[in-house]
Parts: sequence; structure tokens; C-alpha cells
Amino acid sequence: MKELRDILYRVPLTSTYGNMQVEVSGLSFDSRKVKKGDVFIAVNGHASDGHQFIDKAIDSGAGIIVCETLPEQIKETVTYITVKDSAFALGIMASNFYDNPSAKVKLVGVTGTNGKTTTATLLFQLFSRLGYRCGMLSTVVNKIVDKEVPTTHTTPDPIQLNALLQEMVKANCTHVFMEVSSHAVDQQRIAGLQFAGAVFSNITHDHLDYHQTFENYIKAKKKFFDDLSADAFALVNADDKRGMVMLQNTKAKKHSFGLKKMVDFKGKILSNTIEGLELEVNDKTVWFRLIGDFNAYNLLGVYGTAVLLGEQPEEVLTQLSELTGAPGRFELVERGAKVTAIVDYAHTPDALKNVLDTIAQFRTGTEQVISVVGCGGNRDKTKRPLMASIACRLSDKVILTSDNPRDEEPMDIIRDMQTGIMPTELKKTLVIADREEAIKTAIMMAKPKDIILVAGKGHENYQEIKGVKHPFDDKEVVSRMIKLIS
Repeated sequence: MKELRDILYRVPLTSTYGNMQVEVSGLSFDSRKVKKGDVFIAVNGHASDGHQFIDKAIDSGAGIIVCETLPEQIKETVTYITVKDSAFALGIMASNFYDNPSAKVKLVGVTGTNGKTTTATLLFQLFSRLGYRCGMLSTVVNKIVDKEVPTTHTTPDPIQLNALLQEMVKANCTHVFMEVSSHAVDQQRIAGLQFAGAVFSNITHDHLDYHQTFENYIKAKKKFFDDLSADAFALVNADDKRGMVMLQNTKAKKHSFGLKKMVDFKGKILSNTIEGLELEVNDKTVWFRLIGDFNAYNLLGVYGTAVLLGEQPEEVLTQLSELTGAPGRFELVERGAKVTAIVDYAHTPDALKNVLDTIAQFRTGTEQVISVVGCGGNRDKTKRPLMASIACRLSDKVILTSDNPRDEEPMDIIRDMQTGIMPTELKKTLVIADREEAIKTAIMMAKPKDIILVAGKGHENYQEIKGVKHPFDDKEVVSRMIKLIS
């Protein structure tokens, strides 16, 4: 149990009604999950307004209501607290309720369109190898040292987030690395957290279904940096034209990395093959197991973060050279005389282009690149034709298929993709809505040494159709089909 006044510490209140000298057993912003003694925070969300469910929350046992607008009917037995921004208040209250766990670890947030998961995963692996007990919050999985906790969002809601951070503190974690999505910033899910540092990878076309405009998307990323304290560091990719924009209003210590400009953490690609990368990092030559130019940026971001957290540069590079990155990110599922098969999470135009550009660097000129590509349903529709166009331009053959259609019809999504294909490129495309059949067809079409890219789902082990998640793992399907056909 917690005192209400302690939970409200640092929350800007506009008015209070009723008894403030009460204890709280829990927090909830979902009226369906309210228990007796809980505080219900009425958040005006993207999909629904929590103010509509205040009465239901009270009926379920909530004795304290935090809201932006008081309901028409006030119940004398209930305490009402009004605030300007309920979502912001929820973040602060969740942090207070769980004893401000982010202040007890070195918390580093990673944001950007592409590279968040790889960067967070590499940081977790690196600092674990350096002898620290670490936590990770990512799209793939949440980790508390060796314990894995399933994930549902890139960045959890404030209550889940602070509960996980408290678990990490109890497990004696000293460092936590988390992905920070633009949705999380916009929805105030990270309000109340104390970050030791923030990393910006890049920003490209994505999430316009939510943010509506690219400018709003940039503003959401930038707000993360604007809110950092003077004790934190802000590390950005200076080669991205919005990298320095992220630093404009931050109070944090400003640092940069890149391959092309004068930066604090400078890299130069010496060799880039399917076996790995040879980089010159601040005048030190190192070979890494990760593949592709995009991973050169991820590695530089990780290196810079580690040095800014006080680690020795030489030891950081030694340990980084042994790491392999995140599951489903340019993952070689099969490599041999028959075919080379790669699974990647690429679900944005830029990410798909990066992967196909990297594959192009490894070609000898005789093998084909066969790409299996889909787009998610109920997401930004404007990127669908762009992804199909990129796939056709950089592949020899393309199979358009289903990704996670969610509530949309797969063929409607594919038709959106087809609008980006030039008439001269139609002959190199096939449409196979069934994803397993599409992968099987790509493998059957392939000649010895051809390269197959299966893009879009990466680490995911399900396919979401009409609200139901069906088991589906690209890596498993690729491996099974190659064995079946060979």
C-alpha cells in the first residue's frame, strides 16, 4: 500500500475533491482491470477516452479518480483529482508507485525508425559480457538478466514499464537498455523516467497512420531528447539529416556518431562481406560479425554509448567484435551451394532498401535475388507502394504476399502495393497471398546460389489475422521448405 500523497509527488494538480489522506493498493487506466482500492486514471487515448469509463471503474472498486474533466455526478465516497494531462500524470504516478526504479539504474533509451532493436540488443549483450547485470525492453523480448518476459509493445505502458524496471532493480541490474517508440513519447508512456542517455539511429518514412504527418513523427522523436536532463547524454547519428535536429533543444550533453562527417565516434568501412564488417572506429581497426552498412551505424551507436557510460574503448571494441545482433535482423537462415536465405524484419521502405542494397554488395552478378515482401494491415498505407517499388527495383523476382493483415483483407493490401510497380516490372512479380506458399514458391524458383530474402516479420513467430495470432515463423518455414524441396 502507498500513500496517495506520495504517489502524486511531482504531478501538477489543478483541483482535488474528497479525502486525500488515503492509501492506494494499485493503479489502473483500464476500467476492466480495476480492483478495490485502486486509483483509476482516465486517459484520453488514441482509441478511446477513459473519462467515459469512470463510473465503471468506481463500480469495480476504484476509490480515487484522476481525470482532466470532472464527471457531471460526483460521488461523496470517492476522491477526485483533476490534472491538465492524465497521460503525463499516469507516467509520474507509476514511477512514484514503483519507487522510481529508473533512478536506481543507468537507463538508456534508443529511438529511431530502424536499428532500435539491434542497438538495444547489442548494448544488452555487450554490458552483460562486460560483467554487469542488465535489463532490456525491446520489440523482440524483455529481459531481466537471464529471465525473458514476453513483449506486446515496443515500449510498454507506464504501469507495466515501471513494474518491469522495479523487477530489474530487485534483480540488482545496474544498466537497462530500452527501445523508445514515437508512440510511447507521444502517449507519455516514458513520463517520469530518468534517462542516463538517449541514442538516435535515424528517421525515415513510417507510422504516418498514427502521426498523420512526417513532421509530427519527427517532433515525437525530438521530444524524447528535449525532455532529457542536463545529467544525461544525447548521442545521435550525424549522417542522418535530422540527427542534429534532435540536439537543438536538449539540455543533455551532446555527442554524435557517423561514417561521413566530423563526429565524436567516427567509423570507416574497410570491408563489407557476407561474413561481416571490417571497420575503422576512431582509428582502431576491428572486424565485426554483423553485416551491412546499416549495422556499421548500429555498432557506432553502441560503441559511443558504452564509452559515454564510462567503459574503456579497447575493451568495448573487443567485446563488440564477438556479438551477432538481434534475432530476425538480416539473419542468415540458410547459406550453401543450393541457396542463401535471409530473414529480416524490414517493414519500412528505408529498411527494405538497406537490406537489398547490402545483398547487392555480395552478388557476383550471376545469382538472382528473389524477394518475398508484404505489408502490415491497419498500418501506414502510404508506404505500401514504396516498398513494392523498392523490392522490384532491387530484386530480380518479387513475390507479393501477406504479412500481418490484421483486420484488412490481404489482397486489398497487395493491391495497394501493386500501385507502386512500374508496368515494365510487372513481369518480374508474382502475387501469392498465402505467406507459406509464397516462401515455398520462392525456394522452388531459386537456382543454385540464388539469394532469397523473406522480409517483414523477422523475429515474429505469429501471423495476425482478424484479431487472432496464428503460429508462423519465417525462419522455421524457410528451413522446412528448403529441406522439403531439396
